[in-house]
Amino acid sequence: MDWQKLRAAFTNGIIQENPTFRLVLGMCPTLAITYQASNGIGMGLATTFVLVFSNLVISLLRKAIPEKIRIPAFVIIIATFVSIVEMVMHAYFPALYDTLGVFISLIVVNCIIFARAESFAFKNPPLVSIMDGLGMGIGFTLAITLLSCVRELLGSGTVFGTSFMPEWFEPMAIAVQPAGGFILLGSTLAVVTGLIARSQRKKEAAK
Repeated sequence: MDWQKLRAAFTNGIIQENPTFRLVLGMCPTLAITYQASNGIGMGLATTFVLVFSNLVISLLRKAIPEKIRIPAFVIIIATFVSIVEMVMHAYFPALYDTLGVFISLIVVNCIIFARAESFAFKNPPLVSIMDGLGMGIGFTLAITLLSCVRELLGSGTVFGTSFMPEWFEPMAIAVQPAGGFILLGSTLAVVTGLIARSQRKKEAAK
């Protein structure tokens, strides 16, 4: 077993190819539901579950799925796990289910999941595909939770419903509106890109 390859597959989605901050994928839920920190956690974990298990099944069936029908096959596999997530969330987390609404079902067409199915799971063995899905899912969860925390803090003065701002703080209503989502996402992308570029320059200088 190549532990180095497993480690690389896992860390890749968290840092080098973070789906939100590096590949800029999955922007629909990223902009639509990140006005509360709990939404970011919920959507991130749901997407991670679908990523891991769809990657696993697609990898297991990669030699049995004909090339010409791979996209419909991917849709059926992904939709199965999205349905499981939707039913579990509806049964055990009704408030979160109501808040996320249609965006749970739209995980079926999330380009992050399709990209990993097409470019990775369909070409790699099961274990490394699981690690890729887990890494991508955690990277996505961390990214949208960070954005959710910033938007909720600026827009409501709270994070996960707990107040962190002084009494004189005036919430910025735009932060929890769609326009604020675009502005804060762009700002966060700029900061993250700058930090990564700085880190790479330091590594090159140290060589």
